[in-house]
Amino acid sequence: MYNDNNGQFSENTDSQELYAAKLAWLGAALSTLGDGISTIAAGLAVQQLVNTNKQNSGDTQKLSKDIDRMQKQIDLLNKQINIMNR
Repeated sequence: MYNDNNGQFSENTDSQELYAAKLAWLGAALSTLGDGISTIAAGLAVQQLVNTNKQNSGDTQKLSKDIDRMQKQIDLLNKQINIMNR
């Protein structure tokens, strides 16, 4: 920019523009870094959900086996009660 006081281009304006450009670049870099961290966090959350679902599936299978075992015991007890009532 032209400075009326001394007839020269103002270095102050150029340095402000340079400073603004550097700040814009830094802001973009930090934003990109934040997006990367968010992506990693989302990936970890998905992995945790998958692990939880696998564990729940295993727990469900165990519960199903336990229920089957208890039903067999109930059936056996019913047979024994019927035998005793005769």
